Amino acid sequence: MMTKEPLIHVGIIENRTEIRGTCLEACLVNARDRVRGEVTVVRNGDTLELSAQSGERITGAELRIDAGEGRFLLHNVTIGAQFHWERVEDQSFHGVLRLVRDARGITAMNESGLEEYLKSVISSEMSAESPPELLQAHAITSRSWLAAMLEQQWESKKLKEAKRSLESREEIIRWYDREDHALFNVCADDHCQRYQGISKAFSPAAFDAVEATRGIVLTCNDEICDARYSKSCGGITEVYRAAWDDREVPYLSAVYDGPRDLLELAMKLVDETNAEAWITSSPPAYCNTDSIELLARILPGFDQETKDFYRWEVNYSQEELSEILSSRMGIDFGKVRALDPLARGESGRITRLRIEGEKRTLIVGKELEIRRALSRSHLYSSAFVVRAAADPETGFPNQFQLRGAGWGHGVGLCQIGAAVMAELGHSYEEILKHYFRGCEMRRLY
Repeated sequence: MMTKEPLIHVGIIENRTEIRGTCLEACLVNARDRVRGEVTVVRNGDTLELSAQSGERITGAELRIDAGEGRFLLHNVTIGAQFHWERVEDQSFHGVLRLVRDARGITAMNESGLEEYLKSVISSEMSAESPPELLQAHAITSRSWLAAMLEQQWESKKLKEAKRSLESREEIIRWYDREDHALFNVCADDHCQRYQGISKAFSPAAFDAVEATRGIVLTCNDEICDARYSKSCGGITEVYRAAWDDREVPYLSAVYDGPRDLLELAMKLVDETNAEAWITSSPPAYCNTDSIELLARILPGFDQETKDFYRWEVNYSQEELSEILSSRMGIDFGKVRALDPLARGESGRITRLRIEGEKRTLIVGKELEIRRALSRSHLYSSAFVVRAAADPETGFPNQFQLRGAGWGHGVGLCQIGAAVMAELGHSYEEILKHYFRGCEMRRLY
């Protein structure tokens, strides 16, 4: 296991033909030239060319813009890529911004110590005004995920493929793990962990949460836990194999997201009848909260736009669903006859879905691929039931109603559930023991 804090490289922008930013204070480029004000970087063959408002022109195979304790403002950063909250914003960063060539243009990445990185992650994933015990639990969870991933990189000397698939004429099963980032350790978006530099306010609570838990990770069987988290589990957390490869991860198991004295409310949601009863009702759970005041304190501004995270509904016409499937999957199903769940995970999330159309029938999985196939961005989750009545004249439904539960893959820590637990007075140790059964805490450095 690592014994000292690592320096990590966080990818902010990839594959751009032009990158624009502003040195809000004087920045040092490639350890020799000082620039100030707006800068533009373009690629000319194997060379990067920087033009500064202050008049300098600097070229190199790589550019290192060192803002030191000052700030570098990076323009037009995409966040929430392909999700329903996607947007573009300007973001500020301390330290070094590296610009390198990639396959199609330029990649920009920020160099950061792991602990400084976490201060931004905690303030980007959740509001810095969240309860301190939530922030500490999240800091340990996020640190564990990153430390486990870094150790895997060091041991294998190469990254895992980001996309796995089992494909045939009848079935497409894909799962997406850590992005296949050849130039940096982690990306700055939801595919890894949200990282927005110093763009989000760092409250003393967020700073203190990282400092108080400095170097602490979750471990199981003497290995760092590959801790995962999502926004809302929908009442029961999901098992690892429902979202990724088919293996058991004991600390990423199905957990009822509520007090133990209500455990009898939890059902075996791999059963279709139980899943429908669970998803179409609103059972008590930590993440089943409508407290506007709490949600305003724990969720970043753009996440507050999502009000129906615990139970939600989407309605499609026949024409709209057919068009979405064609656009997202590149397959012409014709009119859709049925969406049939064939397998569910233990939280009720569908892992294999049969799409039956007049021209093509196909089985799709796992959970993220299903969410992508049935939405112009992503469904909130794959825990849904389908209501669709066939028109007696055509034999095809005119309308499809999807009633769903939860927001995200549901594996590991439930962010909203953990926030409610903290608000109810639970310690960060109790929160982590609730979501990651059988884990211990260890300080690495």
